[in-house]
Amino acid sequence: MPEMPSLPGAVIVISSHVVRGKVGNRAVVFALETLGHPVWALPTVILPWHPGHGRSTRVTISDQDFGSVIDDLMAAPWAGEVRAVLSGYLGSAGQAESVARLVTALKERNPKLIYACDPVIGDAGGLYVPEVTAVAIRDRLLPLANLATPNRYELAWLAGATLETNTAILDAALGLGPARVLVTSAVPMMSGGTGNLFLSGNHALLAEHRLVENPPNGTGDLLAAVFLARILEGLSEERALQMATASVFEIIARSVKRGADELTIEQDASSLSTPMAMVQMRRLVHPNQMRRK
Repeated sequence: MPEMPSLPGAVIVISSHVVRGKVGNRAVVFALETLGHPVWALPTVILPWHPGHGRSTRVTISDQDFGSVIDDLMAAPWAGEVRAVLSGYLGSAGQAESVARLVTALKERNPKLIYACDPVIGDAGGLYVPEVTAVAIRDRLLPLANLATPNRYELAWLAGATLETNTAILDAALGLGPARVLVTSAVPMMSGGTGNLFLSGNHALLAEHRLVENPPNGTGDLLAAVFLARILEGLSEERALQMATASVFEIIARSVKRGADELTIEQDASSLSTPMAMVQMRRLVHPNQMRRK
């Protein structure tokens, strides 16, 4: 009998939990596990459904209880299994402090650990978390992150700038801090499209696809998870961006075609593993190249 390959490292995911729907950890856990990554999932808030569907009960894990769980994770005998941490929606500034403690401790144990910070703080309508929480994410978590995945409006708030062009987005991404920044809702270069803009020390890339009107919530959560999964697999940044963008676009398009008000990722596992959607990849001028001219 051939020897079984060892399990890949675990990913700790920290975000909201909804009873119905596929946002926050419900999207992230499914995507990561479908792509073969063991997941440790920690909720920050518990909701019956996404707030966009209407008022509902919101249970926020208290700072004390959340901090105690973080302490347990830091001291867990299996902490050495953890290869990455992905944080998303947080229920308070205090939770950001606890996440920072966890990431710092895990990085001391494993300097190669990847921390992906999805700063889920707002959209085109402005902040939808208290400003103190957004500030804590900006000041405590982003400096620790190897990868950040804001949407354009979140990046604009974090950078304190209006981002009307991809050049402005690239400049803001360069100043954000993390070595890799993936920005959703970038300025499209093709008519009727939308894109994800990626910046690292090596690349400035734009992955574009057709804009799907009125998509369900959770697309940012899903993209962050799939891109992280592809990076953990060892794919190149360009290939990881292409595949993650194709997966999310395909799932959005199929969900909307079904008339669903949530992402139908449980029916679209193949779109995660082997996406077929066409994505237009463009290489942009890196801000560092512009500054050398």
